[in-house]
Amino acid sequence: MEISEAEFAVTTADGFEAFLDSRNEPEWLQQKRRDAFALYEDYSKKDLDPEEFRRLDLRLFRPNDYRIRSTGDDSSAAGQFNNLMTERGEFAGQVAHIDGKPVQSQVQAELTEKGVIFCSLAEAVENHPELVQKHLLTQAVQPDTDRFSAWHAAFWTGGVFLYVPRNVELTQPLHSLIGLSRSGTADFSHTLVVLEDGARATLLEETSSADANAAGMHMGAIELIVGAGAHLAYVQLQTWNERVFHFAHQCGRVAQDGSLQWTVSALGSKFSHVHQDVMLDGKGANAQVNGVAFATDRQKLSYYTRQAHKAPHTTSDLLYKEVVRDRARMIWRGMIDVDEVAQLTDGYQRNDSLILSRDARVDAIPGLEINADDVRCTHAATAGQVDEEQILYCLSRGISRQEAMHVIVEGFFSQVFDRIPVELVRHTLSQTVQEKLGFGLED
Repeated sequence: MEISEAEFAVTTADGFEAFLDSRNEPEWLQQKRRDAFALYEDYSKKDLDPEEFRRLDLRLFRPNDYRIRSTGDDSSAAGQFNNLMTERGEFAGQVAHIDGKPVQSQVQAELTEKGVIFCSLAEAVENHPELVQKHLLTQAVQPDTDRFSAWHAAFWTGGVFLYVPRNVELTQPLHSLIGLSRSGTADFSHTLVVLEDGARATLLEETSSADANAAGMHMGAIELIVGAGAHLAYVQLQTWNERVFHFAHQCGRVAQDGSLQWTVSALGSKFSHVHQDVMLDGKGANAQVNGVAFATDRQKLSYYTRQAHKAPHTTSDLLYKEVVRDRARMIWRGMIDVDEVAQLTDGYQRNDSLILSRDARVDAIPGLEINADDVRCTHAATAGQVDEEQILYCLSRGISRQEAMHVIVEGFFSQVFDRIPVELVRHTLSQTVQEKLGFGLED
């Protein structure tokens, strides 16, 4: 979609106009961007929601240091990245974006014949505008939520579009890569997944940095729209380097008797804040949300989650597990929100944290807002350090302290790993945890 080679400032009106002029897009999309940028300018003059942001210090974040780049590397650029899943699995299709530019897009011909669309979002705007216009930033992520959602809606570049028609089932997973390769780059990638009624699909997505020392910004969004009786398994493995600022708005909407299994892992970035909503819109809708986070050094990772029950007989189950070490900090604020009509709701959320050093910190705040009178909603949060008796037990049997810590951390995460049906994902998460602990990856 880009037609010029340039860099664009992401905070100024002049930069925004230059960005728009560089893109060959339909009028409806250009107007949508203009409306979003007006919201961004308005929100930038106001304070952020204190309930969500009071524990976050944004003074080190300097958005003027980053630019959208209309140039990118060729299709070989994807080879720069340590893509843990692609090295181990076979996929029915793959899409890759580097520095906001599509560099790879392929899908099995038999899926295309069934009406499946899996491509870059820019390609989808060009070839399937009616589907994109109907679903992009209309049902799930809302541009008027805050300055970050508006900012993303104005500048989104790159990203992936997955559309699965009614009653079509994908037996193999799909894979998406979002990468940053050059310092000073701003990435605004957008993932849009639409499953029609009765469809089934699995999408595995990785975000990664090619250069461990390249500073960057990711201002992303994820929209997962699951039709009646459909089932989506979505996994995101976040392994940015520790010089990337990562912000994202993410929302899944599940219709009647639909099912969403959503797994997130937060292992990288210097600073992350993710706003994650799961909306159970139809009777019998179900969502399972799994989270794995491991923060070291001076990383700060923050998640704001909401399980919104909008219809009766809906079920949600959220389990987040976090490990913090050194001077790292983890913040989680969770909410189960039950509408008055959502009788017989079953909602559960749990957050467990393991603290490996005295200077690490965890803030876990679960919450309930219940307006129905016949529900079962529970929440829990725990935090604690490793029991020295467990370490001593391992040492007495010839296991080194480092190996003992690995065994304990692996066991701590196992409850989440066991909930993930895709073996490739379980194995990949286990390997990334080993690397974070200081073990080399297996050959």
